[in-house]
Amino acid sequence: MAVQKPLKVVVATRLYAPEVGAAAFRLKALVDGLVAQGADVTVLTTTLPAGGAVFKPPYTLKRWPVLRDAGGYVRGYVQYLSFDIPVFFRLLATPADVVVSEPPPTTGVVVALSSLLRRRPYVYYAADIWSEALSAMDVSPIVKKVLGAVEGFVLRRAAKVIAVSEPVAEQVARFKVPAERIVVVGNGVDTNIFTPTGTAASTDRPYFIYTGTMSEWQGADIFVQALPLVREQFPDAEIRFFGQGTDEPHLQEVAGQLVPGGVHFGGVVAPAEVAQWIRGAAGALVSIKPGQGYDFAKPTKIYAAAGCGVPVVFAGQGDGAAIVEAGGLGVAAPYDAHSVAEAMIELLSTPATAAAGAHGAGSASTAEQLRAARVGWVEENASLAASGKVAAQTVMGPL
Repeated sequence: MAVQKPLKVVVATRLYAPEVGAAAFRLKALVDGLVAQGADVTVLTTTLPAGGAVFKPPYTLKRWPVLRDAGGYVRGYVQYLSFDIPVFFRLLATPADVVVSEPPPTTGVVVALSSLLRRRPYVYYAADIWSEALSAMDVSPIVKKVLGAVEGFVLRRAAKVIAVSEPVAEQVARFKVPAERIVVVGNGVDTNIFTPTGTAASTDRPYFIYTGTMSEWQGADIFVQALPLVREQFPDAEIRFFGQGTDEPHLQEVAGQLVPGGVHFGGVVAPAEVAQWIRGAAGALVSIKPGQGYDFAKPTKIYAAAGCGVPVVFAGQGDGAAIVEAGGLGVAAPYDAHSVAEAMIELLSTPATAAAGAHGAGSASTAEQLRAARVGWVEENASLAASGKVAAQTVMGPL
């Protein structure tokens, strides 16, 4: 009997471990799942920024120089293309049975075209829909139309589209992708890092934490607007931002005007350090600006906070708000400064009973019981390892 060769899988991504970001975490979980199921994996990604941690996995990892912005990030279409153009030729030269692509759609086009030339299938891992995200930005309608056409081409050509949630799957289906080619795998966080156990950051002032991407469609400035109202009752309260994004300069400007010295920007830090800051926070801040076509989003910020046992203040509506309320993960507030301030004050005022949510824990509940309930919810519903395993099964299955 002939021995079956392992499936050769190539993953093309501009962001990969040990860099910090939801995409890097998600793809590493996918690759871990593929390796565990016997696949021969090659990851084509970018050279780490100066000072990047050493990462030597048990599979093939090939890095290539890329243009980064002033903050060291591969962000912006010029930066994307500095990865996409070389990776097109790298893909042509790399043997594979199947290729996996992540957004942006420009990378998807490169993967689609190279796969067409090499006559092999590809799987598109849709964490979100980029053309929908443009609704929150001041972008020409022509640009939106072109990006939508590009994204539609990539999605329809894919042998399978992996969606991180049902709402994302619905967005994918609008591009006329057959339902049988869309697989929902869920999303989550590394529950070995984002846990309630471990060191917690210690400061002399109570603070709220915002982690991850800061984009216009998230509208995190609502928390900065709310902070002066919070300080009427808690004068020392602060907000700490960790991460990066196109809206960061705006957030810094608003913070300087409304609460000088009350908002801190810590940049991108390692996940383990983020977890320490989350554990020490009064609450974690998550927002989706309503009416921007992104109400279906379920930010992983929610899961990271709940995994550490910390309650969330969610500003906005839609699926993110529903998760926070139904899971008892914190407080969902309308997207206005007064409502958000009330939610933040609630967490500062009654830390032992706040954010009981739909579970209605009541005054008899202890902070530890609420913390354990949040952690349990994440372990059951938002484990990144579990979603990575399902995604790997999709790639390994019939295409």
